[in-house]
Amino acid sequence: MTRDPSLPAPESPERAALLEALASLLEPLARLAVARGLSYRELEALAKVAFVRAAHAAHPDLPEHRRVSRISTTTGLSRREVTRIVQAPERAAPPRSLATEVFARWMTDSEWRDSRGRPRKLARQGPAPSFEALAQSITRDVHPRSLLEELVRLDLASVDEKTDTVSLVRDAFVPRGDAVRMARFLGENVGDHLAGAVDNVLHDGTQHFEQAVFADGLSGESLDVFRALVTAQWKVLRQVFIPELEKLIEADRNAERAQDQRIRIGLYTYTESTAPASAAPAAKTRRGAPRKTGARKRT
Repeated sequence: MTRDPSLPAPESPERAALLEALASLLEPLARLAVARGLSYRELEALAKVAFVRAAHAAHPDLPEHRRVSRISTTTGLSRREVTRIVQAPERAAPPRSLATEVFARWMTDSEWRDSRGRPRKLARQGPAPSFEALAQSITRDVHPRSLLEELVRLDLASVDEKTDTVSLVRDAFVPRGDAVRMARFLGENVGDHLAGAVDNVLHDGTQHFEQAVFADGLSGESLDVFRALVTAQWKVLRQVFIPELEKLIEADRNAERAQDQRIRIGLYTYTESTAPASAAPAAKTRRGAPRKTGARKRT
């Protein structure tokens, strides 16, 4: 018995799971777009470009005269639209964030920390340890005053005019109030995480380290306690990772090895209420058997 071609093809469990996963990825993107006034048409244009680039990368050995046709077939976009996207100029890469590098070295390098491991209060100018020397250890192409003004603008550092010293005022580089930089962080951090996760799904799952621990059955008070633990553990990881990465970069440079690889290491938390919107107050006992809860690890 043949299948009626007018009916949709039966969905495989793998395809259904993939669509469900993509829906969970698109929902927060849609929430961000709506909150920032971006229309569906603007996101659709970005999606078209992404599809064309992915299809282009999937067929690297095709001769040029067949490329547009193959990309059109793969993506479902018209040949005219594919040609327009292929011929459009590439987006420029975001500039290197020197302020981020200054902040990271100040937070983690023993030369710029005191005996208790805290970032030192630095003289603004003069020989090391000073902010001028710190900035020049990162770059001599940008004046230390410009880097200091950027850190102050981002509310990461403060200047004591009386003593002419500079201090860090935060222990994490989160540029609050800077919409442009926050959007860039979103693209870089989540983009790399998602790219790594996709690589793992498309291959054997070992291309990139990706693990998570998750739990329910917690109270708001317990989450406050655990957030403090996560923050403390991240500080430990950061103190280990950044100096070690700098040593490896210097060793590669001295050995004249090709320095054509990059890495991003991140840690994130996400919390939300699991109670229905119309749930009774927590103090009241729910009917039925209690649900077992606990921490679980996802590999």
